[in-house]
Amino acid sequence: MLIFLLRRIGTMILTALCLTFIVFWLTNLSPNLEKVAKSELGARITDAEVTSWLDKNGYNDPTILRYGQWLGVLPGWTRTDADGAITGRCIPAGADAQAAAAAPTYCGVFQGDWGFSTVFRRDVSEIIARSLALTGRLMLAVLIVMIPSALILGVLAGMREGSRTDRALSTVSIVTTATPEYVSGVVLIAVFASSAVGLKWFNGSATSAMDGITFANFTLPVLTIALYGMGYIARMTRASMTEVMTAQYIRTARLKGVSFPNIVMKHALRNALIAPFTVIMLQFPWLLNGVVITETLFNYKGFGWTLVQAAGNNDIELLLGVSVVSVFVVLITQLISDVGYVFLNPRIRIS
Repeated sequence: MLIFLLRRIGTMILTALCLTFIVFWLTNLSPNLEKVAKSELGARITDAEVTSWLDKNGYNDPTILRYGQWLGVLPGWTRTDADGAITGRCIPAGADAQAAAAAPTYCGVFQGDWGFSTVFRRDVSEIIARSLALTGRLMLAVLIVMIPSALILGVLAGMREGSRTDRALSTVSIVTTATPEYVSGVVLIAVFASSAVGLKWFNGSATSAMDGITFANFTLPVLTIALYGMGYIARMTRASMTEVMTAQYIRTARLKGVSFPNIVMKHALRNALIAPFTVIMLQFPWLLNGVVITETLFNYKGFGWTLVQAAGNNDIELLLGVSVVSVFVVLITQLISDVGYVFLNPRIRIS
């Protein structure tokens, strides 16, 4: 088990480095850097001024060197202008000679320095921490609603394959999965939050939920996400449950006279949850990055909304920070999923 974990952690680190380098390279292409220079100095600056600004701020260094500086494994760049003023990655803006001499040599992700957002004019770590906290609340509420509902639907449908209950619940699962969030969200707003229909039970915006969650301002975004993800988990649970219910040991238990509820709860359910467990773990990275539409639709400024703002405004440092968190969540959930296999079914080999 320990060897398996060490191998997976090593693979995770290598994967994270490769993915973050790809994102770093794509976000630091010449057209993107030119946009950053023009957003800082003005759209009417000349090409020579763009080149001068990029060189002054360390953007003209080799990509692999800048990637190491961004990680914090290589010393940060420094520049000395004609007046003798020293600037650098690790030197605060406007620092005097004494402050520049006292500045750290390494300042990157490993040191907790995630950069400065050119759009929000705040530290990237502060922005990500706030957006993660907001999306974390939304994710928790969605998981509480989605997972039990999906498992119940899947188990009920898979217990008796081909029955009316199976057909009805399978239809519901297919409909919810096939309906995009931007459709279900608009429908829910039109029905339950619009004066046109008259059922103003909930708020059409979740902005107020950022300060305080209430039943009125948080129900519609939670339902919008939960309905979309619930159908997929229910279908996987139903397929797994159907396969388990036809296994030989289930037939043996029936012949021995074991009651049907005991067969389902004590024998079938644990084995049937192996496949849905993987799907459930995959919901975490999907919820973190896939709530872009819902957060934008309900004006809820969480992690997905931050991702849209960073990409739309060419905020390189913020976009890199968002990518690091996304990669980390995906890899961690995959590791938890693999380890969880052992506890659900000890017969699975780890090699």
